Amino acid sequence: MYVTAEHLRDQVIRPTLKYLGKWTPASESFLLNAAVDAPDLGLFSARNDGLGLFHITTSQHRDLWDRYLAFNPDMASRVRGLASQRAFLSDPDGELQTNLSYCTAIAWLLYQRAGLATETSAIETGEMALA
Repeated sequence: MYVTAEHLRDQVIRPTLKYLGKWTPASESFLLNAAVDAPDLGLFSARNDGLGLFHITTSQHRDLWDRYLAFNPDMASRVRGLASQRAFLSDPDGELQTNLSYCTAIAWLLYQRAGLATETSAIETGEMALA
């Protein structure tokens, strides 16, 4: 199956960010660029050891659940709602490879947790110059 960038933006990234209550044009564009271009953006840099669309490592995934989502039960519940019922329990990292919405949500939360979400807002409002 072939997925276009437009399809990824319209059918995966935007609905996932809206579901999380985190959608902005800038956050949508950032995630699309991270997925399509695999730029060197720290968390989303192209690497061989990552899983899924955003090359998220198993250690990043588990750390997000253990040190961030464990203390944000409302968001954890929303993210867990994106995962499949049985597969998540037996192979949570597998969701990064097979579930585009779940992978997108995890990518956004890694991005947000790293403090880059405020930079996206500043870029969107014109308060920060683009490099």
